[in-house]
Amino acid sequence: MAKKKKKTVRREWTRDDIKDLKAHSKARTPVVKIAKMTKRTEGSLRQKALYLGIGLGHQR
Repeated sequence: MAKKKKKTVRREWTRDDIKDLKAHSKARTPVVKIAKMTKRTEGSLRQKALYLGIGLGHQR
């Protein structure tokens, strides 16, 4: 039997979402925790942070 592929759900980034992401960046919140709170993937959070030019999570 063939596996069903999970449908990708895309959500736009609102100003509040970006504001929260910047706040978590400043607070050094782990990416896993942010992902659970925002219901977005770690990859999407990292991509948005990269686009905004902000660091995300623990930087060594």
